[in-house]
Formats: sequence, structure tokens, C-alpha cells
Amino acid sequence: MMDQLIVKNIVKKYRRQTVLDNISFTLEPAKIYGLLGRNGAGKTTLLNIMSNRIFPTSGEVQIGNGDVNNNDDLLSKIFLMSEVNLYPCHMKISQTFDLADAAYSNFDYDLANRLLKVFGLNDRMKITNLSTGQRTASKLIVALAVNADYVLLDEPILGLDANHRDSFYKELVKTYQERPRTFVLSTHLIEEIQQLVEHVLIMDQHHIIINEDTESLLAKAYAISGPEKMVDEYTAGLKILKTEMMGNIKTAYLLDRLDEQRVIPDQVKIGHYDLQHLFIYLTNGGEY
Repeated sequence: MMDQLIVKNIVKKYRRQTVLDNISFTLEPAKIYGLLGRNGAGKTTLLNIMSNRIFPTSGEVQIGNGDVNNNDDLLSKIFLMSEVNLYPCHMKISQTFDLADAAYSNFDYDLANRLLKVFGLNDRMKITNLSTGQRTASKLIVALAVNADYVLLDEPILGLDANHRDSFYKELVKTYQERPRTFVLSTHLIEEIQQLVEHVLIMDQHHIIINEDTESLLAKAYAISGPEKMVDEYTAGLKILKTEMMGNIKTAYLLDRLDEQRVIPDQVKIGHYDLQHLFIYLTNGGEY
């Protein structure tokens, strides 16, 4: 039985700069999470703290009732795949599998060998000779085959072409169904993971601003369009993230629940918008 992973009041400061400001949330066992944020929001720092690669200024990360800080038993339940290459350049792919087996035990060699074929690799290839996409694929194979309850994936599709990204998503779902555990995906390709993630964490300005199941979050993401006056009247008192005008037609993008008593004028249309646009509107539409 897996325990929850609890991030409690995490603060991280570098000199005068606050990178993470009182971050708290709980990861449930056997769930796929999306961790989204613009560049510099603190996603990588947060994942590094969760896996004990760096230490917080204050706060703690727990699994069950235990603090993971320098607790080898608990840390063996957390695996972080990051952009940083931790393996010596001369090492072969097969040796990275052996390292994961030594650190976490019960590495799934059968799955890893099958995934080598999926991604067009062989285990005798040296890390130093791999392209960016191949290096990403080799690290993904380890992440999917490692025996850890919490698998944290920081930019897991860096350099992968569309076909290999699709293969990764399919293999992630397959291994998740066969051996349920918790995955956290931190990625810029929000459109591609919308159907995959069950719960969304959105970071902005060093805080978590959204922590909600994907389905219930998107159920509140309404696009209301029609003549400006009618849209204004219909959306009065609701949380509007953004508005657009095209000619005399106004569209208001909401993140709110619509009361069934609210009468919809004939010329007003109600639809939904997707996770990528919600993210952009929530984080001020900047580069992400």
C-alpha cells in the first residue's frame, strides 16, 4: 500500500531571491499529475527538493509520516528524471539500467528491453554518442522501468520527435495500468498531456495557484461569446480571466461555475476551452 507524498510549506531562497514561496500540496498514490508553469516558476527546483537533490530553506517533504530528508528507505520510493545528465559519458545504456537496479532494486529489465526497440536504441550504445532525443529516450526507459512509487519527470520529452512522444505517452499509460504508481509530468507541451493527466498543479510567481482534478477544473473553463452588452450582463459577478473582441462580438473566458438559474440569451453561445489556454490566461499569457 502506497503512502501519500506530502509537500509541506516549502520555501526556497537563493540569497535574496525567493524561488518557492510556501508551497504545499499532497500527491495521492497511483495518479498522473501535470506540473505546469512558465519558465522560472520554480518547477525544476521543486522537483529537485521533492527528490532530495537540493534542500529547502524551510518546510519538508514527507511520505506517510516520515521526512524524506536523508531517509534512504523513503527516498527509494522517489525517482526523478531530469534534464541534467547524471551518468558518465563513457557509460553504456545497459549500465544505466544496472545502476537503477542497484539503487531501487527489482528494475524491470523486460520492459526496458522492449522499450529499447520502441525507441530504436540498443543497450550497447554509449551515452556520449546519443543525440538529445536518444538521450531523453534512454532516460525515459529507466523512468518507466524503475521500481519507485513516485516518478517525477522534468521535461520528459525534450528532443523527442512527434512519433516518439506519442510512443512515450502510450507506454506511460500502459505501464501505469499494469503497475499503478504516481507520475508527475512537468512539460511545456500542455496540449499533448491534457488527456493524460488526472490532476493539475499550476505554478505562477513561485506559488501553486491551481491544485485540482483536471476534469473538474476544465468543467469550469467556459468561453462565453455574443454581443458585448449581452455577454457583459450574462457574466456579471463571474471570474473572468480574459476577454477578446472581434468586430462587435465579445468572448469572455471564465473560470467559474455557471448557475443553472442564469438565463442564457438567444444570441449568447457557451462553450469550453482547453487546458493550454487556461494555463496561458492564468499566467498572464506570457512565454511558457
